[in-house]
Amino acid sequence: MALNHGMREKFGTIGVLMGGPSSERDISLKSGNAVYESLKGLGLNVVKVEIQSDDFDQNSRLIGMHNINCAFIALHGRYGEDGCIQELLEALDIPYTGSGVQASKTAMDKILSLEVCKKEGLDVPRYQVCQKSDGKIEPPDKSSLDFPLVVKPAAHGSSIGLSIIDTPDLFTQALDLAFKYDGKVILEEYIQGREITVGILAQEALPVIEIIPKKRFFDYEAKYRPGMTDYIVPARLCGETAQKAQDAALRMHRALDCFGCSRVDMILNSQEIPYILELNSIPGFTETSLLPKAAKFAGIEFSQLCLKLLELAFNR
Repeated sequence: MALNHGMREKFGTIGVLMGGPSSERDISLKSGNAVYESLKGLGLNVVKVEIQSDDFDQNSRLIGMHNINCAFIALHGRYGEDGCIQELLEALDIPYTGSGVQASKTAMDKILSLEVCKKEGLDVPRYQVCQKSDGKIEPPDKSSLDFPLVVKPAAHGSSIGLSIIDTPDLFTQALDLAFKYDGKVILEEYIQGREITVGILAQEALPVIEIIPKKRFFDYEAKYRPGMTDYIVPARLCGETAQKAQDAALRMHRALDCFGCSRVDMILNSQEIPYILELNSIPGFTETSLLPKAAKFAGIEFSQLCLKLLELAFNR
């Protein structure tokens, strides 16, 4: 599908922002390259903008050098999903894909987003927050902790730094790992159930995907190593349960004031209640990533999905 001259003129030069300084840099580069090739295949004028640091002035100069008219943000994790690159693009008066500054900040912070969920009346696992003060870990209330327990950084993605522990003797090791990536750590109730995810595109929920990892949980290896996870689209759910999951995802997307697209990860417990784990404001963007998988089942090819997000950015 090639676009006409008028459409190419409308978008001008599109910069695909990728890379970044976070631990998810490699995943971002894969997303960015996939988006770049897709937009290039449509005949659009598109350039790669590889972000190396979180320095505002350096990135202002880098983006200015490419003279772009619109940014497609394919940055994951810190300096992509935390509102910082969005602030820079707004300062440069450049339209960009995805959620705005405040929505990005809230979605990136799992503690804040869980609080939003609770206020919205959505189901979330019970949790505590553990943090460092003056370099020392403030001890959690262990009397209220049940095992198994999920220990994870408060503002990180791709399951980096996440552990599921069954016994108290593994607690310190799991905390140390999580604190490598963040100054705040979430201690979360482990909910036994089926892992599902729901993508949101333009204020509409896409088909539910069931995630079946060949490991205990959907960790970094299960997400990115081929063959480690099976995906069922649409998930094998009755209509009522699928609708409940889609409604919960859309409510969270709206409660956080997200824009364009997002992906909400959940656990479906034995009573088929969807418990929200987190919202990803910039989900993976290769043709095999979860949001594009759901979009494809809904009849939206990868190139159409990329184009839709650009159109939303221009119409914001």
